[in-house]
Amino acid sequence: MDYLWTPWRYQYMAQAAAGKQTECIFCDAVAKKNDPETLIVHRGAKAFVILNRFPYTSGHVMIVPYAHVAELHLCDAQSLAEMMQLAQRVEAVYQADYKPDGMNLGMNLGRAAGAGVAGHLHLHMLPRWIGDSNFMTVTGETRVHPEDLKTTYERLAKALA
Repeated sequence: MDYLWTPWRYQYMAQAAAGKQTECIFCDAVAKKNDPETLIVHRGAKAFVILNRFPYTSGHVMIVPYAHVAELHLCDAQSLAEMMQLAQRVEAVYQADYKPDGMNLGMNLGRAAGAGVAGHLHLHMLPRWIGDSNFMTVTGETRVHPEDLKTTYERLAKALA
């Protein structure tokens, strides 16, 4: 068996396995006010865009309301509207800068639905390319990212400014 090392995922896997994600990563990121460190690429009035620290593909972001709510019906209409407006902006950036063949957008509400951060709703958005689910993903259960997080951060922060 071959091994590909992804040491940056260890912290996430260890915390998830131990159930140690007691704080909200989104609220913590906003409070730190250090966007390059926390990977917030854009701050709006009611919502923000943050890179996924453990992405499925290069460019994987999450669009998050500032309000710490777990369900859509608890989120105010202005925040939901801004989240969709930000999704449109991110879509335009992806099309211009990443040139994907498609995109995934989705929310997992609640742990049973697969939410990694169950207490704070967020919209995942990621560019997709034909062939990005190649043999590495299918047989090796491994993803290959051509772009590191720092590069992705700089690229998206500039495009969304």
